[in-house]
Amino acid sequence: MLKIAEVFGPGQTSLWRLVKQCGVAHVVGGIPLRPRPGASPEQQPWSFTSLLHAKTSYNNAGFEFAVIESRPPMEKIKLGLPGRDEEMAVVQEMIRNMGKLGIPVWCPNWMPILGVIRTSSTIPARGGALVTGYDHSLMRDGPLTEYGVITKEDQWENLKWFLERVVPVAEEAGVKLAMHPDDPPLTPIRGVARIMTSIENYQKMIDMVPSPVNGIALCQGNFTLMTDDLPGVIRHFGSQNKINFAHFRDVRGTADHFEETFHDEGKTDMLACMRAYHDIGYEGVARPDHVPTMEGDSSGGHPGYTTIGRLFAIGYMVGLREAVYAE
Repeated sequence: MLKIAEVFGPGQTSLWRLVKQCGVAHVVGGIPLRPRPGASPEQQPWSFTSLLHAKTSYNNAGFEFAVIESRPPMEKIKLGLPGRDEEMAVVQEMIRNMGKLGIPVWCPNWMPILGVIRTSSTIPARGGALVTGYDHSLMRDGPLTEYGVITKEDQWENLKWFLERVVPVAEEAGVKLAMHPDDPPLTPIRGVARIMTSIENYQKMIDMVPSPVNGIALCQGNFTLMTDDLPGVIRHFGSQNKINFAHFRDVRGTADHFEETFHDEGKTDMLACMRAYHDIGYEGVARPDHVPTMEGDSSGGHPGYTTIGRLFAIGYMVGLREAVYAE
């Protein structure tokens, strides 16, 4: 059965208790993985000791630590720059430590320089809630970044270098990889090619370094902008046993111009998606993502991750899951 999870760091807050009260038993760790200058190797956030403390913090609150969705610095890896070997050594150490601690999934992404991009975080939605969105017409003439033009050929070459060094370590450690899509799934943006933008490119990534651990994070909000048949895509990758993690969210619009929505009013048939996860026998975790900021709540500088919106999303997911699995 699909397991519902939430994402938060290892320091307990009221959100932990609210999520637990909603029946969530799995956590996606948003662990800060920036290097700590002057710290010993054991004090670095990817060390065995640091990850152990995060795991026990979650476990003591009644959560199973299912996924790490943060990443150590990887810009030099993504751009093929000097110093990428040192970054790779950190990534490999983290994966080995995850294996020793039984943390089963790591979610990397391949968005160099720009990361997740939004042009607004204050779009009015149902009942005056606020959502984020992207309008490429506002970004089309944006300046190049300091790195100039980054080609898709460069990106594929660097991704191959990454996978060839990460996949064998992940296999040995027993850790699954779940590559997150580009957000938005659009290329190029400000001269930077983005390659995790289509179903075909995801299949190319999987086939590039074949392995049982080389899989995807099916972020529905991005994938639904790549296809008119998201349940079919879930079945396509599920039949290959390649979905290692999922984000349950929705949007309306196109990759060029979209906005986030409440989970029950976007462009996607969410019931059909839940049924697809059931039909492929998916037993991993899915978490709600990019929720609206609702009345009485505040984004606190993190639009899409407000408390009340998350609780609404969790309840919606629980209802869909019960309806589907009761069938």
